Amino acid sequence: MATEATTASKFQDPDLRPVSQFKPETAHDGLRFWQFMIAGSIAGSVEHMAMFPVDTIKTHMQALRPCPLKRVGIREAFRSIIQKEGPSALYRGIWAMGLGAGPAHAVYFSFYEVSKKFLSSDSNNSAAHAASGVFATVSSDAVFTPMDMVKQRLQMGEGTYRGVWDCVRRVMREEGFGAFYASYRTTVLMNAPFTAVHFAAYEAAKKALVEVSPERVGDEEGWLVHATAGAAAGGLAAAVTTPLDVVKTQLQCQGVCGCDRFTSSSISDVLKTIVKKDGYRGLLRGWLPRMLFHAPAAAICWSTYEGVKSFFQDFNGDPNTA
Repeated sequence: MATEATTASKFQDPDLRPVSQFKPETAHDGLRFWQFMIAGSIAGSVEHMAMFPVDTIKTHMQALRPCPLKRVGIREAFRSIIQKEGPSALYRGIWAMGLGAGPAHAVYFSFYEVSKKFLSSDSNNSAAHAASGVFATVSSDAVFTPMDMVKQRLQMGEGTYRGVWDCVRRVMREEGFGAFYASYRTTVLMNAPFTAVHFAAYEAAKKALVEVSPERVGDEEGWLVHATAGAAAGGLAAAVTTPLDVVKTQLQCQGVCGCDRFTSSSISDVLKTIVKKDGYRGLLRGWLPRMLFHAPAAAICWSTYEGVKSFFQDFNGDPNTA
């Protein structure tokens, strides 16, 4: 038996954490699983609520309508929304976002933290960060996609729906439960690389900033490290996944306010329709507001998340910092 144990230890990867030593109820960083969920929920809600008007503009720019298409910039989209419906239209659908963002981000960050610790004991393992991000987004998108669809239909609605529950009831009655998940496959295919790039870039940028200015990590300016790293990671990830975001928006807004309706949720069919009607530039519609959304949103999200984690660490009496 001793020989077997010695042999097994020789082939054990020092970067991998043995399953027997992994305890999800205590997680890591001195926090418990439920504390990661609360931190993620608060961070996600603050992020999306703060940046909601920019998201509304992006949705209007990406929606594909049967009328002749022309390039619409941020200024034109903003002016059109304000002139037609007033400033309040920028916040239409925000309650759907609130209902979805909190629970989804609770799942998102808690799965990320637990997966990161499970996959590797090395805090600088970029592959583990990327893989953990993919696991987190597949799980959280299952929670968030239905309310994201409701949110985008309300953003485009122009009076089509009276509110969140009216939209839910009508979609269920007219299109069936499957309509809430029509874009789920596209969302996962978009968010998997988005999150892999985002988390890997965030952890790498945070590490680099800490090495440049280690004295600021533990003081009141530590939030700036998280915000800067988050903004860089969010902007980069948003830029490379814009085409799939356009597909997702059109699947979720189909049939609303003259937007095209598709016979299937096939990604290739939607891509062909976009290219046919708007050329390849159509795949990049809304890329700028998407970056303008995700860069500050990620900065807000990560600094809020790390701040709440720090609060729980003090509450638990754990001296470690994130």
